[in-house]
Amino acid sequence: MPLSGPSGSLPLPAFLEKRLFSSTPRTRSLNINNINPHVKEAKYAVRGELAIKSEQYKAQLAKGEGKDLPFDSVVAANIGNPQQLDQKPITFFRQVASILENPALLDAQEVLEKSSGYKSDVFERARTLLKDVKSVGAYSQSQGAPGIRQSVADFIERRDGYSADPQSIYLSAGASSGVNALMSVICASPQTGVLVPIPQYPLYTATLALQNAHCVPYYLHEESNWSTNVDGMRDALKKAQKQGIDVRAVVVINPGNPTGASLKSEAINSVLELAAEEKLVCIADEVYQTNIFEGEFQSFKKGLRDLQKSEKNKDGKFDNMELASLHSISKGMVGECGHRGGYYEMVGFDPEVVAQIYKFVSIMLCPPVLGQCIVEMMVNPPREGEPSYPLYRQEYEHIFHSLRDRAQALYKAFQEMEGVSCQSPAGSMYLFPTITLSRKALEAAREAGKGGDEFYCLRLLDATGICIVPGSGFGQKEGTLHFRTTFLAPGTEWVGRITKFHKEFMDEYR
Repeated sequence: MPLSGPSGSLPLPAFLEKRLFSSTPRTRSLNINNINPHVKEAKYAVRGELAIKSEQYKAQLAKGEGKDLPFDSVVAANIGNPQQLDQKPITFFRQVASILENPALLDAQEVLEKSSGYKSDVFERARTLLKDVKSVGAYSQSQGAPGIRQSVADFIERRDGYSADPQSIYLSAGASSGVNALMSVICASPQTGVLVPIPQYPLYTATLALQNAHCVPYYLHEESNWSTNVDGMRDALKKAQKQGIDVRAVVVINPGNPTGASLKSEAINSVLELAAEEKLVCIADEVYQTNIFEGEFQSFKKGLRDLQKSEKNKDGKFDNMELASLHSISKGMVGECGHRGGYYEMVGFDPEVVAQIYKFVSIMLCPPVLGQCIVEMMVNPPREGEPSYPLYRQEYEHIFHSLRDRAQALYKAFQEMEGVSCQSPAGSMYLFPTITLSRKALEAAREAGKGGDEFYCLRLLDATGICIVPGSGFGQKEGTLHFRTTFLAPGTEWVGRITKFHKEFMDEYR
């Protein structure tokens, strides 16, 4: 509807006409049809419908209203959240953190040593960190506290045998905020594409959806323990380029989420060679690097430095390769998800691009300072000969062996379940088995408006209180069904719940 003006009728913009002349009274500014469409497009299955329903069951049980439920506890096997599932925090980390939060405790050192088991190196570390950050209630530098970044650089050098520059290290609120910063700079237009492994952690597809950029999927090879398939990566890249997509980066998750795979050096090198040839930024998500049950972890940074020194670099093709490697305090034996700490190291980036990344993180001011301090303790834990070392080592190894034992118990159970096949747990915190359902079960799923894997997972939750995630939430080859489960929950009783349910489910739908 136009408005009259001195020179005649003036057309109104469509959005203003809707606001002024809509026949439906407006009660709010926002509705589902006028918010950012890219937010609506983003999906994050690990906290989706199943997780919401499991929280409702948990609330019922807590209020004593779940007497009619067929279970008396909820097991959140849908998300890698170790301390929610009773993994105990590392004592040294929490003792130092307690002093950082309340520096007045420095004056009570003698009392705390005698009554609460604090050791002298706890106070030394707290003083060192406070000297660097001043207070955990104050902002740090946007990039993170300088002394903590130096500790991270020292850790990377010890791990890889190659030096690291603290100026190339950015502390972050978990690895997720690092991914967000990198993707925000990489994704310049709706035609930008990023190669992402399938199955993948849905952070990547969700972030690309928010950036209005393309996820270019490449499929991992399930039959060879979910290894990378460089030929498949190359095919996916060329196909996307033919469609006009500007593919700029490749994501690799090692050890894998949701697959639990752990890449060997040959596979790492082949990905780096592809990235160098095609001028792709390599984003190496290495947050599970301490969760290795088979073989040894090798970082992408070490792989790149080895290639740069090798005969393969005689023409200098690896000299300017861009690599961003991420790590986090949320996983491994640390499991401090709620403190939101992590880092990423950038190698080979143009200085002008780095300046823009610095500007981006500066808009967020700084990562949580207590989380930064826990990053420092993760990369620089008590060492042999220091007072806190014996307890630290005992706690660390107990957590590691408990995770490995539960992984094996779950893997063995899946091996014995009808229609289920699973790769052995090589690393991380997850298993991602294939499940084959009968035609009758798939028909029941269709009638319920669900995919077969989603239907199975919902039935499992309703029958046992165990929350897992359908494989569709991570991506899977067409015609296959999977689910992802963590093995963080204590004990093995809940594994028996799964096997009992599975037998009954398979019998019901024969």
